[in-house]
Amino acid sequence: MAETIKVDIPHKLTRETARQRIDDGFDRVRQDMLGGMVKFEDTWTGDHLDFTARVMGQRVTGRLDVLDESVHLEIDLPSFLAAIAEKLKGRLRKEGQVLLEKK
Repeated sequence: MAETIKVDIPHKLTRETARQRIDDGFDRVRQDMLGGMVKFEDTWTGDHLDFTARVMGQRVTGRLDVLDESVHLEIDLPSFLAAIAEKLKGRLRKEGQVLLEKK
């Protein structure tokens, strides 16, 4: 069964700075994606990001909102990835906190 994971990552940055760091992080993800085996698309509308990743015939979709004090992320996982949802949620939270640390 498919599953949606939701993660809220607090930050102490301006929305603009948080959005820029997330955008830079997505740029790195696109560059690192298995030599082009993963098709990654994303579209910003203000402080809202819609994204899709496709690999081996499977599709993962997600939404991200940059808020004043946090970033809210939702990812729809297909059935074959639902088993690792909790592990993925923990990793997203951890990586997001590192990305949004005040430096």
